[in-house]
Amino acid sequence: MKKNILLLLAFFLTVLTSFSQIIDPVSWSWSARMTDSAHGVVTLKAKIDEGFHIYGFTEHPDGPVPTEIVFDDVDGVIYDGSIISSPAPQREIDSTFNLELEMWGHEVTFSRTFTVTNGSVPSAITGSVRFMACNDRTCMAPKTEHFTANVTTSNVTSQTVVVEEPVVDTVPETPVINESIPQLVEDTDFDIYAPVTSAELSAVNNAWWYLLVMGFLGGLLALLTPCVWPMIPMTVSFFLKKTKSRSRSIVDAVVYGLSIVVIYLGMGLAITLIFDAGTLNELATSAVFNLIFFALLVVFAISFFGAFDIKLPSRWSNKMDNMAEKTSGYLSIFFMAFTLVLVSFSCTGPIIGTLLVEAASNGTITGPALGMGGFAIGLALPFALFAFFPSLLKEMPKSGGWMNSVKVVLGFIELILSLKFLSVADLAYGWRILDREVFLAIWIVLFVLMGMYLLGKLRFPHDAPKQHTGVGAFFLATISFSFAVYLLPGMWGAPLKAISAFAPPLNTQDFNLYEAEVREFTDYDEGMKYARDNDMPVMVDFSGFGCVNCRKMEGAVFDTEIVRELLDKEYVFIKLMVDDKADLAKPYTVEENGKPLTITTTGEKWSYLQRHKFNTNSQPYYVLLTGQGQMLAPARQYDENVEAFVEWLHEGLEAFSRVENN
Repeated sequence: MKKNILLLLAFFLTVLTSFSQIIDPVSWSWSARMTDSAHGVVTLKAKIDEGFHIYGFTEHPDGPVPTEIVFDDVDGVIYDGSIISSPAPQREIDSTFNLELEMWGHEVTFSRTFTVTNGSVPSAITGSVRFMACNDRTCMAPKTEHFTANVTTSNVTSQTVVVEEPVVDTVPETPVINESIPQLVEDTDFDIYAPVTSAELSAVNNAWWYLLVMGFLGGLLALLTPCVWPMIPMTVSFFLKKTKSRSRSIVDAVVYGLSIVVIYLGMGLAITLIFDAGTLNELATSAVFNLIFFALLVVFAISFFGAFDIKLPSRWSNKMDNMAEKTSGYLSIFFMAFTLVLVSFSCTGPIIGTLLVEAASNGTITGPALGMGGFAIGLALPFALFAFFPSLLKEMPKSGGWMNSVKVVLGFIELILSLKFLSVADLAYGWRILDREVFLAIWIVLFVLMGMYLLGKLRFPHDAPKQHTGVGAFFLATISFSFAVYLLPGMWGAPLKAISAFAPPLNTQDFNLYEAEVREFTDYDEGMKYARDNDMPVMVDFSGFGCVNCRKMEGAVFDTEIVRELLDKEYVFIKLMVDDKADLAKPYTVEENGKPLTITTTGEKWSYLQRHKFNTNSQPYYVLLTGQGQMLAPARQYDENVEAFVEWLHEGLEAFSRVENN
């Protein structure tokens, strides 16, 4: 038993740590073969992660980087016709660029035929493919893959064939400089391009703790529902009366609580293993899935309001109950816990559903396991606690109408949270049906209605008659009304920092308090030189023209007065667009993962800088540096929490002051 538990724990920890910062959604393979003694075909195959796509060969002025395949000149070889793709690209509206574009998803094969003109079969066909991978939320920086396809001659009869060499146009070669990142700061003892250490990059993953804590609170909320609360005294009393040994009854109750944890944690682990990181990211970013999440939360809210109950088939719980009676020992206790899980589903299901939706929206592969683990601990803890201290059972509030009030309040919370997911879809498609002022208006109404319900002015089908307003309900109603009043200035453009992670960005509002933009550099070298000359710290923003979350951060965080003032007066702000298609005046070659990589555009340069120095390729990505390229604080990514961002900027200023004093 101990061995199995240790193995399960080791497996769980492996799942938690088995992912990398670098996202590489497209993998390539290539081959070349002779079809007869004078003709051959070269093939490139791309496998694309779920939710991502690459674009067609046609370039659009305001669109993404198109796919481009270049074949190197080989002595005695001419290339025939055009490049053929299988399947043909699909033409769809791309929500990121608001354009109808050709694109490939899942898998695509490119092929091109060639002719040998001198009778000598080449050893290999070489070239490069440049592409850009996007999903509904963000785009990876354009990337170039160089290929060397060895030519095979299996099943080809060797014979000398003389082919008249036609006159063909040649493509001028791209100048390549065999050097690493150009070091523009000469004769210095620092390197602004030097990779930072993993220790400098490390930071507490707040999303993990957030999901764990949210799950725990969800479990505690589930305890207050009419499906679970009455089960606590019944279950604990059963274990206490089952045996004369109090110590044995306590052990049984603890095993019962642990069984609940194992069941819910198993559900979370199953979701984690079934859906990989790419799929969870698709759930988090797809407008279609966000609409489904929105509808799901609305259905849960209607259920909590009393219109209907979401129940599992009764035969499932009956079967578990029968198995608990037929078995003995700890196995019977496990089946009793399973019965509780099934019976209480009508109350816990909506809470679990909301939790899983939030876990998916964080795009973390371990999110479901963490959320469900926290939920299980919150739900199971009271059973063990009351088993240790049975006298506490006498102090428990009796079951009654208050539990239905808890369900209704949870229904209001479900409706309030559902608008977040509708907002994501609205921003992705540019519908503008849920601009910031509309979003806030709905929230204000919902918080006012919730306050009226808590005061007894609004009733739902399963509510018992209410003769007076309880003290607790009065204070909760006061909080609800007060929050509605707090939201009112937002209708005229107040930043409302407390809800910046939920509300649409300020730039969707017709009237706001927007002021002047922050002074920014768009070149890393120039910005770093300015920082050294003026003895100032640097904030680098790795962004992109097609990065939806970058725009949301700019509207919800950078447009607030306090952040704007800090960036403008205390920092040198460098904004690097990793999908900038402007050609470099002088292309150069670097080595990445053992392969040569030619940098030809400004975006490629900044993308490689991000990968090389910070070991990541996702946007938005924010780092604080000295003018010499040293990290001042752990990096930050997408998070609309303004207060946390301001605290991070102050942390960088304090670190910079210490560096300067030394």
